[in-house]
Amino acid sequence: MDQEHMDGAGDGGGDGRRRFLTIATGAATAAGLGAVAGCANGSAEGADGGAAGGVTGRSTGPTPGGRAGKSGPAGFDVEAENAKPGHADWHVTKAGPARAIEGFADKVSVLPGEPFGLHVSTTAPRFTVSAYRMGWYGGARARLVWRSEALPGVRQPEHTVDSATRMVRTRWPRTATVDTKDWPEGCYLLRLDAQGGEGQRFVPVTVRSAATAGRTVVVNAVATWQAYNRWGGYGSYDGPSGGYASRSLSVTFDRPYEYDDGAGLFLVYEAPLLALAERLGIPLAYTTTTDVAREKRLLDGAAAVLSLGHDEYWSPEQRARFTAARDAGTNIAILGANCCFRRIRLEPSDLGPDRTVACYKSSYDQDPGFKRGHPATVDFRSAPGADPESSLLGVIYDGYPVDAPYVVTNPGHWLFEGTGVKAGDGFAHLVGVEYDKVNTGFPTPRPIEILAHSPVVCEGRPSHQDTAYYTVPSGAGVFATGTMRWVEALDATGDGRSGANHGLDARAGALTTRVTENLLRAFAAGPAGRTHPAQDNVKAVYGGSP
Repeated sequence: MDQEHMDGAGDGGGDGRRRFLTIATGAATAAGLGAVAGCANGSAEGADGGAAGGVTGRSTGPTPGGRAGKSGPAGFDVEAENAKPGHADWHVTKAGPARAIEGFADKVSVLPGEPFGLHVSTTAPRFTVSAYRMGWYGGARARLVWRSEALPGVRQPEHTVDSATRMVRTRWPRTATVDTKDWPEGCYLLRLDAQGGEGQRFVPVTVRSAATAGRTVVVNAVATWQAYNRWGGYGSYDGPSGGYASRSLSVTFDRPYEYDDGAGLFLVYEAPLLALAERLGIPLAYTTTTDVAREKRLLDGAAAVLSLGHDEYWSPEQRARFTAARDAGTNIAILGANCCFRRIRLEPSDLGPDRTVACYKSSYDQDPGFKRGHPATVDFRSAPGADPESSLLGVIYDGYPVDAPYVVTNPGHWLFEGTGVKAGDGFAHLVGVEYDKVNTGFPTPRPIEILAHSPVVCEGRPSHQDTAYYTVPSGAGVFATGTMRWVEALDATGDGRSGANHGLDARAGALTTRVTENLLRAFAAGPAGRTHPAQDNVKAVYGGSP
C-alpha cells in the first residue's frame, strides 16, 4: 500500500478506530482500532462462489501422550496441571462504577517465584486479590492459585498526561507485593474485589517460562493490548477529542487496562486458544512479546511459536527473534490478522525497563528516538526502512472492516483432515474484521499453499482473504489464518442467531477447532515442513503469473 493511503486511511480514521473493538469483539465499550489498510486501494479480483458445507470430528478430550517427561520435553506438565479442579467463578460479575477499583502490575511477566508489585486504586476501604491461572480445567477455564487477605484500599492520585507525547502517567505508589512462589507458569488474570461488592477488575500478568526448548510457545501480545488501551482518555489511535492528532505517541504499562474489565485484549483474542492448547496437553511454554524482544535466545529449540488473535505491534527485535526461530526449524502459527504491522520501540518507564511502547506512526520524524538513529516507528511496510511483514508471515494485511464467509478452496490439505469440508464450503462471518491475503507484489516466501480464498468487499473494493501455509529449508512450517476472528471462533456454538461472537455458529467453531488441533499437534511434533512440505498453488488460485 502506498504511504499516502496508509497514513490517510490507516492512521487518520479516529472514529473508525473507536468503533473497531466494538465491531471486532461485539463489546459495548470501544477502545479504538487497529490499522485500516487500504480498503479503497488495490486491484480487484474475481470472486469464487461457495456453498455451505459440514464440519465433523470436533474432539473434546485431552490427547494421550501429551504429558511431559519420556514423551516430551522435561519441565512444566500441562496435562497434569489441567487435571486439577478448576474454578468457574473467575469472571467479573460486578464491575461496579468506572473507578470503584482498578490496578496494574509493575511487571508484565515474572519467572515462577519472582515477586511483583500491584498498584491499586479503589474507593473501598479494603479489597482482596485472587490469582487465577487461565487454561482448560475441564471447561472451567481457570484455577484459583492464590487469594490474598483483605488489604487496605486507597484512592490513588489522578493521572497526568505528558505534554510532548500525550502519554498517560499514573505514578501510583505500590499497594502490595505479590509472591508467586508455587505458581505454575502460565497466563494469569488477577481479580481485584472491592469490599462490599463495590466493584471488580482484572489485572493480567504472565508467569513466563525460563526455557522453551521442545515446547509450543504461547506469546501474549501485550504491546498490542497496550496500544489499544485508552485508560486515562488516550491511546495509540486517538485522545479525548476522538481525533488522530490527539493520539498518544507513546503509551505505558504503568496504568490499568480500560477494556474488558481490565483484561485488555486477552479474553477475546487469546483465552480461547489457550484453553484449546491446554486441553490437548501438548508441552507449552508461556511468554510475552516484550520478553521475546528482550531475550535473544528465548525461542532457542522451541517446537513452535504462536502469535494469537491480534498481535499488531512488534519491535524489530521481536521480529528478528521470530525470523531466527523459523530459520532454525521452529514452526510459527499466526492465528489472527494484521500481525506484525506496526514497528515499535520499547523504552523504560518510571517502574522499569520495556514498559513504554513508542509508536509515532506518520509523525516519526518528530520522534527523538528516530533522531538518535533508531528505526522509524512506522508501519513495517512503509518508508523509511520498509520491511513488509509478508516476508515472515507469508500473507500481508489487506484491509478493514469486512464481514464475509470463509471459503475453503483446498479441502484435501492435511490441516482440513477430519473436518469433512468440500471445495467451496462457506462459513458465515468467519472473515473479519481485519483480513490478510497472499500478495506476491510484496516479498512472499515460496512454496506457499493457499487453503482458503474468500471473496471480500472492503469499502467498495473487491479483494480476497487467504489462509496460507509455507515451508522453508530449515523444515519449519508457517501458518497464517488471514482472519482476526479465528481465535474468537473457537468458542462459537449454536446457530449464530443470537449475534454473539459476531454471529459465528457451531460449524465455524467446529472447523476452526479441528484445524487448530491438527495444526498444534503437527507443529508440536517438530519441523512441520519435513513431514508436510508446502505445495505451491498461488498460480492455480489467483491465475496468471504467481
